[in-house]
Amino acid sequence: MRRVGRSSAHICSTAPYCNLHGFSSKTRVSLILSQMMSEKPPLPANDQLEEADPGSGAEQGVAVEMARDGWDSKVEYFLAQVGFSVGLGNVWRFPYLCHQNGGGAFILLYVVLMGLIGVPLFFLELAAGQSIRQGSIGVWRHISPKLVGIGYASCVVCSFVALYYNVIIGWSIFYLGNSFRYPLPWENCPTEGNSTAKVKECEDSSPTSYFWYRKALDITDSIDETGELNLIITGCLLAAWVIVCLAMYKGIKSTGKVMYFSSVFPYVVLLCFLIRGAMLDGASEGVKYMFYPKLEILKDVQVWRQAATQVFFALGLGFGSVIAYSSYNPRNNNCHRDAFTVSGVNFMTSVLATLVVFAVLGFRAKTIATDCAKRNLKSVSEAMPNFSFSHLINASDVLNEYENWYRVEGHQLNLTGLKIDDCSLEEEMKKGAEGTGLAFIAFTEAMTLFPGSPFWSALFFLMLLNLGLSTMFGTMAGILTPLTDTFKTLRKHKLLFTMCSCAVGFLIGLMFTQRCGNYFVLMFDDYSATLPLIIVVIFQTLSVAWVYGADRFLEDLKQMLGHPVPVVYKYLWKYVCPVAMLGLLGASLLKMVLQRPTYTTWNKKKASEIHLPYPDWALAVMAILIIVASLPVPIGYLHAVVLERLGRSPSDPEAGYVPCATTDMDLIPLGTNSSPRLPGENAEFLLQNGHVESMVSSVL
Repeated sequence: MRRVGRSSAHICSTAPYCNLHGFSSKTRVSLILSQMMSEKPPLPANDQLEEADPGSGAEQGVAVEMARDGWDSKVEYFLAQVGFSVGLGNVWRFPYLCHQNGGGAFILLYVVLMGLIGVPLFFLELAAGQSIRQGSIGVWRHISPKLVGIGYASCVVCSFVALYYNVIIGWSIFYLGNSFRYPLPWENCPTEGNSTAKVKECEDSSPTSYFWYRKALDITDSIDETGELNLIITGCLLAAWVIVCLAMYKGIKSTGKVMYFSSVFPYVVLLCFLIRGAMLDGASEGVKYMFYPKLEILKDVQVWRQAATQVFFALGLGFGSVIAYSSYNPRNNNCHRDAFTVSGVNFMTSVLATLVVFAVLGFRAKTIATDCAKRNLKSVSEAMPNFSFSHLINASDVLNEYENWYRVEGHQLNLTGLKIDDCSLEEEMKKGAEGTGLAFIAFTEAMTLFPGSPFWSALFFLMLLNLGLSTMFGTMAGILTPLTDTFKTLRKHKLLFTMCSCAVGFLIGLMFTQRCGNYFVLMFDDYSATLPLIIVVIFQTLSVAWVYGADRFLEDLKQMLGHPVPVVYKYLWKYVCPVAMLGLLGASLLKMVLQRPTYTTWNKKKASEIHLPYPDWALAVMAILIIVASLPVPIGYLHAVVLERLGRSPSDPEAGYVPCATTDMDLIPLGTNSSPRLPGENAEFLLQNGHVESMVSSVL
């Protein structure tokens, strides 16, 4: 008989039989045999099995849960994983890092680290979720009750990220709504009241910077100045949470359908921008500047730290979302191939986004630099009427001619009241090339130079909205899936739990819609997730490679996938990945200790960005965020030790944990006959509903 969806030999706790913990072995065997030999279907949900053996110590009934949900198709699962891993960071974080850290050299380093660290750890999470078929809490509890805190830490980090990530989605909604105005509201500086004079803050900066900081955020001068709520952004945040709630209300059944649009649409937009950007003057200069390799920068340890951190966050490691999504897969799914496919798509998306960003920014930079050159030449011509500069002003490549003139003669000029600069293309490329500044200032300014700018603006912010939502769905899955898998009450009221989670997220998120809210977004983005996630991934890797055993895990994967997994993963999981992650943790801690954290603020009087050190109370908040996110790991360990001393196991009803059913949904063709065998360790059973199951001894 050909068995479909064969489970792993040790790590897979499967079938309704996994809910019989707490019964004596004799009683468990009797219950299983009576169920298999009867003509009744497997026990439905809510049927209570009463323990008959008084010596077992389990006096309460245990509910046998129905099978968990599954993806309707492999396409939905693939789009969900890609949508979660490909987020806003691919559009604005990766291009910035590539630009700052050696261009092509950084890309080469990124590929190496992706292969040595990213893919193995991504594969580990995919395999663990698919084999155990539970969320992050259930997966690590299954390997050892003492490791359950890893799953709870992932949930806490996901909660922190969801709070501020939805604010960014709210900003995208705000800009999307304003994109349907002509001309775009950030295209020109507004006037002062009824006069014709332009607003000085806008004149001293730029229309896009003014609109972002003053109209969208109405930002304060520092994080110490709170200010009232920004009602428009608050409304956009509410809209963002409503969208998330509607997409998540049926779990993966509703999320999977939304992914067909939210995961695919950004690629359509990126391709449109790539084609349009390739036709712009200055696009080639931007791309050339982007990818020109600066190999000497690889000597800098911080470059390696930033590359490893980007690999880490690009694949969504440690959030528990990868585990949650893969837990809904059939066990015969080729998760090894998925690891390479999703990682490859993620990397190619980053490169595609980088091409688009720097083609457009190259056009913007050349336009601004050319205008600067013409303005300077005109000013010099008026100040020195005896000299003719018409040949420079009318040249076909004004910027190149100006750069040559400035390098030879221009920099030596000393004219009273006249300041001549070099109008550097490179300096213009650097301005606003990071994070939110790239999306809401630099790229937005470039689009105002496009013919039909409202169309391109609406397209761009609709893309950002979908990129953010697809990642947000994965982040919420990293919270909801493990908690509903773990707690029966939440599982019974999943819709209410989802709605309450979104409501609480909105209420807490109001702190980010204050006038100083942008500074808290930066704080959470930089410090609430980085260190805790690194700690989580370190424990994950050590748990599988050393606690459970890399050889044992590889054997489980061989049985689950039907073919052996390359043995190189054993050494990557046991040695390379832990050492690399410990090095990343050490480098991050060292940077925080040696250099006081700073943040970028907008100074209204100077009409420019300045860097300020975080005040002491903000540093305390950062420390609390890191501690709270990491604390579940030691608490989970101590809790398991206490339960062990009291003679109770985390799967006892009295301990408050009810493991969800992990029945495989793969079906055996009807009419296939098979004689049941006596249940022993790793003995497989064919249930009457056609499911192939495995009765395994717990490794807990």
